[in-house]
Amino acid sequence: MSDKPREYCGVFGIFDHPEAALHTYYGLHSLQHRGQESAGIVTSYFDEEKDRYVMPAYKDFGLVLSVFRKSKVFKKILKGKSAIGHNRYSTSGSSKNPANIQPFRVHYKKGNLAIGHNGNLSNAKQIRERFRQEGVLFQSTSDTELILHLISQSKEETQMDQIMDALHQIEGAYCLVLLTDDKLIAVRDPNGFRPLALGKIDGAFCVASETCAFDINGAKYIRDVEPGEVIVIDQKATEADEPKSYFIEPQEGTSTSQCIFEYVYFSRPDSMIFGEMVDKVRRKLGKQLAKEHPVNEVAKNSPSDKKPVVVSVPDSSNTAAIGYARECQKMGFDCKYDIGLIRNHYVGRTFISPGQKSREQKVRTKFNPVRGVIEGRTIIIVDDSIVRGTTSRYLVDMIRACNPAEIHFLVSSPPIISPCYYGMDFPTPEELIANKFDRDIGRMANEIGVDSLRYLSADGLVSAVKEANPSGHDYCTACFTANYPVPVNFGVEKEDNELV
Repeated sequence: MSDKPREYCGVFGIFDHPEAALHTYYGLHSLQHRGQESAGIVTSYFDEEKDRYVMPAYKDFGLVLSVFRKSKVFKKILKGKSAIGHNRYSTSGSSKNPANIQPFRVHYKKGNLAIGHNGNLSNAKQIRERFRQEGVLFQSTSDTELILHLISQSKEETQMDQIMDALHQIEGAYCLVLLTDDKLIAVRDPNGFRPLALGKIDGAFCVASETCAFDINGAKYIRDVEPGEVIVIDQKATEADEPKSYFIEPQEGTSTSQCIFEYVYFSRPDSMIFGEMVDKVRRKLGKQLAKEHPVNEVAKNSPSDKKPVVVSVPDSSNTAAIGYARECQKMGFDCKYDIGLIRNHYVGRTFISPGQKSREQKVRTKFNPVRGVIEGRTIIIVDDSIVRGTTSRYLVDMIRACNPAEIHFLVSSPPIISPCYYGMDFPTPEELIANKFDRDIGRMANEIGVDSLRYLSADGLVSAVKEANPSGHDYCTACFTANYPVPVNFGVEKEDNELV
């Protein structure tokens, strides 16, 4: 069981490129961190023999490299100049159902339609019950299927109007890529919870959850898809070099609520999301952490005569740790950043039997401390977040075995106290270490075995992010504050929002 929250999905789409499927494959590979349970690609082209448009699909459980390991998939199956792709995580149970692997595709009276979804619909249960009363049969247990039903049952005349009609009926977090016979459509919810960007490859427009998917393809980033925006890319848009743009009419009181945890942990540091580089924001978080908890305060009673060493938990915490160490040095405090933990990037999905000992072994398989960096020194560990605390405890035990003088733990975000209903897989509130110990920092420090534990404040988090990215947009901080920008049914479990 992971001790970090998990992003549900990553999406990629491209229109009118002779190597559409291959670019989508590379895009999904760069977005692998957003979903590792399954991957899929759907393409579209006009089949001369059948005299109609077709949408071949190829998808399976596993990592992108594994699912698309055979080159013939691109030559014989995924033909066409337009494609969408999807990486997926899931909530418990549903990952075992192959019908849940996206993109989904349907053929209905208006033609073919495929969809990939990053996010979570907060009103899925209500929509599902309405369809059940109408006798609708579901093929999957995913809330994404609801969007297809809303589109296919819309009474609007054109396919585009049907799509817009459906979008005005869903709530919550959603970034969508939709593929029709002649269009690529990208959608971002009015709150803008999840990132979605527009780019261009060799004259062909593309969209992706993060810009790292553009970089691997040699694509140029153009701009973000705005909150509530529906971008339509067709042949006319390609020829005019300007996609069409529509906007979903927001509900009264809707404001931007970009997920702040995308900056804290989820997104890759080399990506630009919400209009700013993730690396820049994380360094700013480290800088703010230094202002709130400078090294002279953290290590004021250090028994070691050697300068304190700042160590990150690789890889998502690296830049925050660097930012912390550099800011402390600028403030005149003697410390240094060093690589004290090595991460094994080739762990894969090795078999781990149930039980606490096996979970400890999983951490040991993934990380190893550098004794020469740690021994005899005061160690300041910087991590981006603590969820259950189990991984942190095992890491501290490993570092403690290298005989440091002290171990202090700093977190570049506030304590996580609430689950996410907008597209991230968090543990239950009872499993969160902050709730388990009633937010008593001293007891939490004892639990993970450190000499002290310090968090970035919620105000410090928001101010640092807004200083790094002065876009004017607001952020969702529900996991830290329990302030939910879109109403959620707290009596509904995460799995209940799926069609089980």
